[in-house]
Amino acid sequence: MPSKFVRYDLKGRAALVTGGASGIGLGTATMLAKAGAKVAINYLPGDPRGLDAIAKLKAQGFDVIGAPARVGPARETESMVKAAVEELGRLDLLFNNAGTPGVTKTVPIAEIDRVTDDLWRTVVETNLLGAFHCAKAAAPALKATGGSIVSTASIAAFRGTGSSMAYAATKAGIVNLTMSLARSLAPAVRVNAIAPGAVDSPWLEWTPEQRRQQVEYSLLKKISAPEDLGDVVLFLAFGTEMITGQTIIVDAGLAL
Repeated sequence: MPSKFVRYDLKGRAALVTGGASGIGLGTATMLAKAGAKVAINYLPGDPRGLDAIAKLKAQGFDVIGAPARVGPARETESMVKAAVEELGRLDLLFNNAGTPGVTKTVPIAEIDRVTDDLWRTVVETNLLGAFHCAKAAAPALKATGGSIVSTASIAAFRGTGSSMAYAATKAGIVNLTMSLARSLAPAVRVNAIAPGAVDSPWLEWTPEQRRQQVEYSLLKKISAPEDLGDVVLFLAFGTEMITGQTIIVDAGLAL
């Protein structure tokens, strides 16, 4: 990881990262661990990527623990958060990153018949209800430390397009939920969100042409790395005390 991303001394701090087996979640969890924080990494039970990521980080001497669970079902989510907080000993950051597109390839906006009830249920439960359940369960521990919540939204929240209209709607819900939670948990806990654009991670199966277009359409002619998003997460959590209820777009100018 480039040294420019190591900005904070987080020794004595603790964080829970949901959806931490790959992509933005793993990139951010790695940055937190390298800064000295103890990190609980959530991943789907049985996902070998989660076990592998934790093993590799531990082998490097970082203080990480596993927190396997599906993010969405209320009881499972709340049990995971409470168990993770107990093992961590405290909680300074909940990074609500777990999410799913519900599809492996983009559903064109005009193909409404492909947006099924099953797709809606999948993305709403994970992307929106999961974030709420995690925040609700983590709130007491975060209030005790004056911690913060950062959630992963998407530029799809503002554009109405993404992997599907169902996905875009849930990410718009995250933007709204961020404002509501900021009001609910103030003044003890700050709540913000990041809205990524194109990210170099195993999320969707892009064709070479789709990838080229993402670079071409962005003002900075780049696709974000997971660490680019993690850098903003750490800033919102530990680099400022004056931002809450906000969603920060991190997309190399793609939305413009």
